[in-house]
Amino acid sequence: MIHFLVIGIILGLPAGLTPGPLLALVISETLQHNMQSGIKVAIVPLLTDIPIILLTLLILAELSGFHHILGIISLTGGCVVLFMGWQGLRSEGFVRDTAAEAPASLTKGILANVLNPHPYLFWIAVGAPIMHKAMAVNIFALMAFIGTFYTMLVGAKIVLAVLVGKSKLFLSSSVYGYTLRFLGLVLCVFSLFLFHEGFKLLGLI
Repeated sequence: MIHFLVIGIILGLPAGLTPGPLLALVISETLQHNMQSGIKVAIVPLLTDIPIILLTLLILAELSGFHHILGIISLTGGCVVLFMGWQGLRSEGFVRDTAAEAPASLTKGILANVLNPHPYLFWIAVGAPIMHKAMAVNIFALMAFIGTFYTMLVGAKIVLAVLVGKSKLFLSSSVYGYTLRFLGLVLCVFSLFLFHEGFKLLGLI
């Protein structure tokens, strides 16, 4: 089960820190209003991602015997994670988008996440192979992965909201940029795990 806790950390922390529509709203709300407003937006994934996870689990139940399909999904997930890592390595930090300066609410945060294709792509291409492997162990391994992932994802955004609220220079600091690059490297390495699983399911290794 520790294995899946570690995977949740490796994937959740970069996802929580990487610049994107939801993080932009977290920062915008914090800068315009206060930390509490930013934190409200930070917890949006807990509200919007449950249907996506349930749908993915239903798909997995149907594909549990189709190893070749799961292998292709795992290879696709490896490409997605590798791309995420590459983006992290290239990152210069958070760039404020003037389009995100308009007042935002929890409702706007929910809409931004629901209409963002990345959560769907992540859970189908990356989360599915991991959850499939976790379910083969036991339900606690599955809960460990999902729980740790969202603790890191939401927790990272909450910490950023607090840091921005206390020091608005943090996002432009080198610390944030170096953190993103380090996590990008970790993701690139982890993508090898998904490639290995994909080739294994396809019977190539």
